[in-house]
Amino acid sequence: MANVTSVMTGNPACCTADTPLRDVARMMVDNDCGEIPVVDDKGQPVGVVTDRDITVRIVAEARDTMSATAGDAMTKPAKTVREDSSLKDATELMESAKIRRIPVVDAGGKLTGIVSVADIALAGKDVQTAQVVKQVSEPGRRKH
Repeated sequence: MANVTSVMTGNPACCTADTPLRDVARMMVDNDCGEIPVVDDKGQPVGVVTDRDITVRIVAEARDTMSATAGDAMTKPAKTVREDSSLKDATELMESAKIRRIPVVDAGGKLTGIVSVADIALAGKDVQTAQVVKQVSEPGRRKH
């Protein structure tokens, strides 16, 4: 089975926790993506900011969008897979965590890419993709 490097987008746009949120949103527009990994000074992912994170954690809470940073909106810690991970490992993590994108790191933990459900779909894994999309798209159970 192929590993994640065969389908990942290499060298993805990323930011730091103190990057202004408006710059993160601009990166999403410029790179036509819905997630920007947040890295530390060693280039290791510490979280991710999704377009949904911005909507739910900043806009819906009526927080000041002009002073907000990536750190204010990010989901942490970042779930990652290593470059030598199989597509099966990546899809299992997507299913269990109900996420659509996963940062890829090297053996030292440094960000090298990102894999999405769309990347796997384009790789022609029809049955596998259908299962991932089904699992990721099922509503989560709310805890009361």
